[in-house]
Amino acid sequence: MGRKKPTPAPVALTTQRAARLYKLLALLGNGPLTRRTLLARLRIDVRGFYRDLEALRGLRILIAFRDDNRYALPDGLDEALARLPFPDPGLSVRDVLQLCSGATAAHRKLKHSMAAFQQAGTARVR
Repeated sequence: MGRKKPTPAPVALTTQRAARLYKLLALLGNGPLTRRTLLARLRIDVRGFYRDLEALRGLRILIAFRDDNRYALPDGLDEALARLPFPDPGLSVRDVLQLCSGATAAHRKLKHSMAAFQQAGTARVR
């Protein structure tokens, strides 16, 4: 009987960490790079680098280590950015309502989230 793997906790991203993860993905979006190059460009230590890789894994963003000792984005930058959450921008409800008025997929997603927010708020008031 094997031990169960613990379910990874959701990744909480500070603005600083989200920006660093974005920079890591953007660097790899230009092509495969060595760990040494990534450490220098990101200005982090090895421990921080592996923590960032673990955070990306938790977000289901795959970073591949290739035979030539370089890290790469096998699914491409666009796919990786679609999975990287944006940190809380500190918007007010009025700001979000204003942003919901567009017609793109991002606007529809925001509008759907706002509707759920409003419904949850009115359910408690009744």
